[in-house]
Amino acid sequence: MLESLKEAVYSANMLLVKYNLVVFTWGNVSGIDRERGLVVIKPSGVSYADLSPNDLPVLDLNGNIIEGKYNPSTDTPTHLELYRSFPNIGGVTHTHSPWATSFAQAGRGVPPYGTTHADYFDGQIPCTRKLTPDEIAENYETNTGRVIVDTLVSASLPPERMRAVLVHSHAPFTWGTDAAASVETAVVLEQTAMMALHTELLSSSRGGESECISRELLRKHFDRKHGPEAYYGQK
Repeated sequence: MLESLKEAVYSANMLLVKYNLVVFTWGNVSGIDRERGLVVIKPSGVSYADLSPNDLPVLDLNGNIIEGKYNPSTDTPTHLELYRSFPNIGGVTHTHSPWATSFAQAGRGVPPYGTTHADYFDGQIPCTRKLTPDEIAENYETNTGRVIVDTLVSASLPPERMRAVLVHSHAPFTWGTDAAASVETAVVLEQTAMMALHTELLSSSRGGESECISRELLRKHFDRKHGPEAYYGQK
């Protein structure tokens, strides 16, 4: 079942390898069939080299396995929480890519220093608060999803305008209209985090602080690509 979605999610997982976003099995991509309320996700601990579309388990939004011989990713409850909370997203990616994860481990968001950032993210990419001991001890992965949702909601950031969140002490989660789009966001996040850190290092080497892009320029770049009157690309 869901053979075309399995192919799409498999291809998206392979993109993590292509773009050097994963080491060993440190990452996963999922996609959802909204009409049927079913999710396809990478299986837990299976090497990318050994993966095939038929290996990807199918689950409902409550986490029940509908089809598949393998256990789904241990991060599945986080993905499901995002799908349940944000009905317009169609794919979710989780990696431990080094530059974005460095910001997460520092408990910092990624500031918007330039138009590269603004082309994809409408403001600072936020970092969540730390999970409490109780949140870690019980339903850890679901609570990871909840803290991502809470971070966006409390900052009034629609998931269509902020497609990434860093989980404090952990790593990034990204999303998009489908599985491939969520990987694209993860690739851009990693590049953006790398450039942000280098911007700060260059500024500090001159004894100064990095300045964020102006709100006007950030909005111009984001909206010309993603806004209601976007004009980037071809019709």
